[in-house]
Amino acid sequence: MKERLVVIGNGMAGVRTVEEILDRDPERYEITIIGNEEYPNYNRIMLSNVLQKKMTVDEIITNPLDWYEENHIFLINNNPAVGVDTEAKAVTTESGETIPYDKLIIATGSHPFILSIPGADKAGVVAFRTIDDTAEMLAAAAKYKKAVVIGGGLLGLEAAKGLQEQGMDVTVVHLAKWLMETQLDEKAGKLLQAELEDQGLKFLMEYSTQEILGDQRVSGMRFSNETEIETDLIVMSIGIRPAVELAREIGLKVNRGIVVDDYMATSLPNIYGVGECVEHNGTCYGLVAPLFEQGKILADVLTDQPEIKAYQGSKTFTSLKVSGADLYSAGNILNTEGMDSIEAFDSASRKYKKIFLKDGKIQGIVLYGDTDDGSRYYNMMKKGQTIEELQSIAVLQAIGEGAGMGQDILEWEDDETVCGCNGVDKGTILRSIREKGLSSVAEVGKVTKAGTSCGKCKPQVQTLLEYELGDAVTTATGICPCTDLNRDQVVTQIYAKHLTSTREVFEALEWRNPEGCSKCRPAVNFYLNVAWPEEHEDERDSRVANERMHANIQKDGTFSVVPRMRGGQTSPQQLMKLAQVAERYQVPLVKVTGSQRIGLYGVKKEDLPKIWEELDMVAAQAYGKVFRSVKTCVGQSFCRFGTQKTMELGVRIEENFEYIDTPHKFKVGVSGCPRSCVESAVKDFGIIGVENGFQIMIGGNGGTELVEAQHLVTAETEDEVVDLCGAMLQYYRETGIYGERTAPWVERMGFENVKTVLLDAEKRKELWEGLNKAIAAKGRKDAWGPITKDVDLREKMYTIEKPELVGAGE
Repeated sequence: MKERLVVIGNGMAGVRTVEEILDRDPERYEITIIGNEEYPNYNRIMLSNVLQKKMTVDEIITNPLDWYEENHIFLINNNPAVGVDTEAKAVTTESGETIPYDKLIIATGSHPFILSIPGADKAGVVAFRTIDDTAEMLAAAAKYKKAVVIGGGLLGLEAAKGLQEQGMDVTVVHLAKWLMETQLDEKAGKLLQAELEDQGLKFLMEYSTQEILGDQRVSGMRFSNETEIETDLIVMSIGIRPAVELAREIGLKVNRGIVVDDYMATSLPNIYGVGECVEHNGTCYGLVAPLFEQGKILADVLTDQPEIKAYQGSKTFTSLKVSGADLYSAGNILNTEGMDSIEAFDSASRKYKKIFLKDGKIQGIVLYGDTDDGSRYYNMMKKGQTIEELQSIAVLQAIGEGAGMGQDILEWEDDETVCGCNGVDKGTILRSIREKGLSSVAEVGKVTKAGTSCGKCKPQVQTLLEYELGDAVTTATGICPCTDLNRDQVVTQIYAKHLTSTREVFEALEWRNPEGCSKCRPAVNFYLNVAWPEEHEDERDSRVANERMHANIQKDGTFSVVPRMRGGQTSPQQLMKLAQVAERYQVPLVKVTGSQRIGLYGVKKEDLPKIWEELDMVAAQAYGKVFRSVKTCVGQSFCRFGTQKTMELGVRIEENFEYIDTPHKFKVGVSGCPRSCVESAVKDFGIIGVENGFQIMIGGNGGTELVEAQHLVTAETEDEVVDLCGAMLQYYRETGIYGERTAPWVERMGFENVKTVLLDAEKRKELWEGLNKAIAAKGRKDAWGPITKDVDLREKMYTIEKPELVGAGE
């Protein structure tokens, strides 16, 4: 006969413990799980995504009913335990059912704290703890306009943002001086408030609620300062308290939580506790990672593992799931007297980092705006690693140096945590890949739980897969790991659902990462520019770094300045200006580029606006996925072999199409004779002058994969050349995959198909209509003109403020 294991609680901690037991000894127990809610086990920390409609309820179910059946687990749901006979070793449920046990796990979790004030029992006052709470909030948002969230902690802010995104006017009422005061210091809390205010949330700080107003349903609130506010919905999110009522009734030792030892045993034999309901060494944990650590130790105990590590408590971290508000907090950031600290603050970009140290070891972490290094710092803190061999701060380091966890995870030790939400380390992921034949992020998540909560570690999981398996990695068929949708599916939905911003796309098309990633954000931004040129406002933050800065970043962190010289022509005046500027700003390299321009290389970031202002020239946009340049020979005007006036045609084409966005860089070459001195046959759009006109070549590439362009047609006039070039540009824009050069585009679309479209006069006319609409809406202007005149923009983007260094005793 198998031993009978009963778990009171169908939440994350209890079910995770059962999963760990099954992984160690699946035949050991006959298992019964007793749950309070009607749903199978679900990921409670993803409720904010359900409220924000980024996920559905089905998507946060971690263990569907099939899982219980497959593992022979008897689930008693929507029927909570109400009594335990410790002598007879049996549990009684609300319906009167009796379940005997040999071993009992109490994982009853916690209750949301509700203020004991007049009116707290009125309709329209809810907590934010369960699926049912979330459904009630969504129903209220569909019917009412105003909401108040009491509590500026993690869940309160996620609730507030979710309600706002459903169209409600939301005010957050918070008793403390700054938001998330138990996880953030004052500076980070104030930065968070400013960011959320910019997003439209309102705040009443240091306000104490005295009474909830209304008849049957809430209509407003009165505060201790005698002021009032109108509202249709009140969400109380002011903390949780361990659910210990049952434990206290049966005689277990209870303080704030059920007291457990280092092996999760309670004060009575054969009864164990795990999760938010327990207290270990005076501490109750309300975050997921510690609960999972407890579950692993309890699983070792209940399966008699040879080596069982004693639970020593957990170091916790916090990460907020609100768009545009990236923060990370870990360890001790409150009781810091006698500690040293390192602080870096960039007010221009709202980036803030503070590390608390004692005896050269990290004790606490606060990051805001740039959280990439959060896991690295967290692992150093957990391991007690000293910072002796690390620079404490880097000012103006080169772009890409010192990158966070996505860059150096391959150098981590196997015991370092990759998925903080679920407590999964690098070694566990690698062993699972090797031993169980995993080949995708989804498979790794299913087996190890890594990446199945907030999802921020999925890129690191992908890196480990690629390292371990190489070409055998199974990747999503979508445009990036955030979605399974390909380019055509995304664009179709952009038109069908009239989506006009990246945020709308990510929400409507249910992106796995609601913020997108560095691969999909610029792609979707481009597709929106093409689809809705008059409605979509180009999103600077979605552009790649070079396009955001309007300059190419070089490997040492400096930049290049490449002015436009249409058709490769310049003048003595331009040459003198270039020489003067290069000398004044000590530019280390002046070079003629492959596109017949003169580039200044090694320019400091802060000098960029001044150089462009003094040059008084427009950019060649050598940094962007745009119509780039037209390379010409001197043609008939000077060359004895020339058959056509190439420089004039080159200038005309460049003036017509410069600054137009394309899926990838688009280059043109105009040669005056078949000798093709400008390599027209390896250009995206190549023109070769012949006696009877101009041979048009398309789809060439002179890059890493040399591709010869294919002959499209021989045009008789310059007007026909310009007409064909504009039509091809727009066809490429409308059908190209972001990041796809014209050579693979022509191959994918089929040369004969492209030829048919471009040589059809009616279709060319339609393409030109689309192109002209984009030009009219977006304009064709150089970005550096406005930047040189906008003092605020110059300071924000190109002036680098040195971080503050603050020592102990600040």
